[in-house]
Amino acid sequence: MTKKRKRQDDFQKVKLKVGKKKPKLQNATPTNFKTKTIHLPEQLKEDGTLPTNNRKLNIKDLLSQMHHYNAGVKQSALLGLKDLLSQYPFIIDAHLSNILSEVTAVFTDKDANVRLAAVQLLQFLAPKIRAEQISPFFPLQWRLKVLVRLSKFLQALADGSSRLRESEGLQEQKENPHATSNSIFINWKEHANDQQHIQVYENGGSQPNVSSQFRLRYLVGGLSGVDEGLSSTENLKGFIEIIIPLLIECWVEAVPPQLATPVGNGIEREPLQVMQQVLNIISLLWKLSKQQDETHKLESWLRKNYLIDFKHHFMSRFPYALKEITKHKRKEPNKSIKHCTVLSNNIDHLLLNLTLSDIMVSLANASTLQKDCSWIEMIRKFVTETLEDGSRLNSKQLNRLLGVSWRLMQIQPNREDTETLIKAVYTLYQQRGLILPVRTLLLKFFSKIYQTEELRSCRFRYRSKVLSRWLAGLPLQLAHLGSRNPELSTQLIDIIHTAAARANKELLKSLQATALRIYDPQEGAVVVLPADSQQRLVQLVYFLPSLPADLLSRLSRCCIMGRLSSSLAAMLIGILHMRSSFSGWKYSAKDWLMSDVDYFSFLFSTLTGFSKEELTWLQSLRGVPHVIQTQLSPVLLYLTDLDQFLHHWDVTEAVFHSLLVIPARSQNFDILQSAISKHLVGLTVIPDSTAGCVFGVICKLLDHTCVVSETLLPFLASCCYSLLYFLLTIEKGEAEHLRKRDKLWGVCVSILALLPRVLRLMLQSLRVNRVGPEELPVVGQLLRLLLQHAPLRTHMLTNAILVQQIIKNITTLKSGSVQEQWLTDLHYCFNVYITGHPQGPSALATVY
Repeated sequence: MTKKRKRQDDFQKVKLKVGKKKPKLQNATPTNFKTKTIHLPEQLKEDGTLPTNNRKLNIKDLLSQMHHYNAGVKQSALLGLKDLLSQYPFIIDAHLSNILSEVTAVFTDKDANVRLAAVQLLQFLAPKIRAEQISPFFPLQWRLKVLVRLSKFLQALADGSSRLRESEGLQEQKENPHATSNSIFINWKEHANDQQHIQVYENGGSQPNVSSQFRLRYLVGGLSGVDEGLSSTENLKGFIEIIIPLLIECWVEAVPPQLATPVGNGIEREPLQVMQQVLNIISLLWKLSKQQDETHKLESWLRKNYLIDFKHHFMSRFPYALKEITKHKRKEPNKSIKHCTVLSNNIDHLLLNLTLSDIMVSLANASTLQKDCSWIEMIRKFVTETLEDGSRLNSKQLNRLLGVSWRLMQIQPNREDTETLIKAVYTLYQQRGLILPVRTLLLKFFSKIYQTEELRSCRFRYRSKVLSRWLAGLPLQLAHLGSRNPELSTQLIDIIHTAAARANKELLKSLQATALRIYDPQEGAVVVLPADSQQRLVQLVYFLPSLPADLLSRLSRCCIMGRLSSSLAAMLIGILHMRSSFSGWKYSAKDWLMSDVDYFSFLFSTLTGFSKEELTWLQSLRGVPHVIQTQLSPVLLYLTDLDQFLHHWDVTEAVFHSLLVIPARSQNFDILQSAISKHLVGLTVIPDSTAGCVFGVICKLLDHTCVVSETLLPFLASCCYSLLYFLLTIEKGEAEHLRKRDKLWGVCVSILALLPRVLRLMLQSLRVNRVGPEELPVVGQLLRLLLQHAPLRTHMLTNAILVQQIIKNITTLKSGSVQEQWLTDLHYCFNVYITGHPQGPSALATVY
């Protein structure tokens, strides 16, 4: 049998043993603490025993009135409190906390009298309070808040001053009696119903221009003298003399010399924030001084008065770092304890060091370089290491960093040191994945260096190797970037254009090597960027050292594909003409950018509007709506869309102009007709825009010295009939093709008038016995229009027998049916314009 297990009771009695100490209970209360009494005799007094002023108000009454809505009551309370404290000074120690909190609250009151009374009271209290008494009420964090507010105010003041200078031109225009202003049309019903918003900007500009009327005021000699502001140099100097010592005290209080850690050990978060705000305020004061210091006298005054103090307090432990705060992670199984460094997101110690560097280098110049070489070298080393360490910088940090670098290059124009700084900046520039503001700042920095070097005389010009390498890499960067970042591409193009205009050899060599990618008609920057950038790239063609055949072929495709506007294509054609041997400029043969053969090939390719591959592909099209086929012409017509047609037509006008200004027109015409015979004659499908443009250029170039090739005439006659057939069969609903009618009809009539043999060949091809019943009315309408057209009437009279035979054949084919109106009109026109006897249709039989 199994033994029964005893049930464990909830409460077990602990057995005590003789000679053993009794164990402590778990809920025992420790009694080994000590107490001290706090004596507050003044605070424990009843309200009735509190001292009062002349108006029978005690301290509590006066402090409660600080929250009154009426400004007069608050002012009276402040004056009464001053009177009470002057009679009973012991109240200050007893109620110091409440007094300071309430008085500082109304220190920024909207009423000027209240603020003035608060200042008077604080000035009265200041000599009566010891430093150790007031320090708990104004800790380092409180100073930080005050510094932040002052920094923001100075920032607004500096920005407003710069905007005010920019708007002086607008102010002058406003004062001009002849100046015009834009009216604002307001529908008051909509405005009353909040449906129309009215926004009026100062000075009538397109951007808001805030011209602040606030002025920073400070006290001079008590309360009687309040300065008007910082609008003059003397006022600014007076304010700087007051605020700089206070800022240095804040700096020393944040990092006392006796508690300062060695360089590199770091400073805690809150003191570093105070230091950063101190430097921000000094930097803004320096900015204000530069806006007013036209003769650089203020800069010398700042150096004379504050350089020694700044070196002693600011540069003694430069550069500064944030102290690392180490936290322990929880212990995990099978893992050792790890440490992680947590840095505050609100602290930017790098920006602090850069701001300090910016302030210090602004106090140095080339004449004081020997005296300042020690701390300038510290800043130079810090800047170089920051640029070279590969860290990711934001735009604010980089802006300060580049500003310091630029100032260092100005005050110490040493080639070796300058090259070291430029190389360090270039190291940062070569990093991948830089954000747009950072990349933009770097581009502007290098561009500024390049322009500064170019402005120097050739005798003192120093060509940096790093700068030349940077310039040479810009075209390839542009080719890679393309449309992924249009804004950055635009900046690259501007810099490339500036350097190319100044004939920079390294850049032109790189641009020549990258030209095929930049001017690619499919993915090149010239076709994917906005119109303004496209124009700059088209202008860059003027500076290319050479224009080989493959590049000209791509430029031709850019012109005819429609991805460049017709105006830009015309500009490109004009630029190529200026760089050709036909521009009239005197060049030696070796200086020509392109050969005459390549130039004519470019013009003819642009004239046709289609590449060789596209024309070959068109030959396989049959039975599609875009191809017009007739029974009397071997040439089929491909109908282009209206946008492509109009673009091709506009671009061809520029080609016409380039061909017309070439001397020896007969030779020019021979080259053109040879190209047409080689590349177009023999094709069975011709685009309508190509046929029309070929007719147009022949009409422009043809004169009495030109001889038309025998192989070209039949092709022109076939194309002419196909075009006329297309124009006569356009239906009213085809609005897109109706807009082509005037242009195509004009060139067809012109070619027939200038080349009578083309007209005769076209008439000879009208073998109506092979025409179906649907095309026969079109032939009759065509003959009637040719007879009615005055420029062709003489040529039609010359071919009267041929025309008569065609009409006779048509009449024979239609003899078995009722005579239609189009045939009646044809008979009438023939009698009027050919036989000269307008006797109606019956006269035709007697003529035959």
